[in-house]
Amino acid sequence: MTKFELIAAVAKEAGVTKKDTTAVVDAFLKVIPPALKSGEKIILAHFGTFSQKTVAARIGRNPATGETLSIPEKKKLVFKFSKTL
Repeated sequence: MTKFELIAAVAKEAGVTKKDTTAVVDAFLKVIPPALKSGEKIILAHFGTFSQKTVAARIGRNPATGETLSIPEKKKLVFKFSKTL
């Protein structure tokens, strides 16, 4: 489902205009990244939880040369489905 299809489906389900729905979806998508970057969890009941996870630094290997290299610590986005989904 694309963003356009999502907006059309939500507008139809809620009985509001696509213009109003577009504004709400765009605002929702603007709010989520800064919240996740600051370490907050986004919990959507009956859907799931978005959160950030820190992956520890580790030693890796270049598959072409076999040389070992250091992979730095990084953060990644995690989504956990709710039990009802």
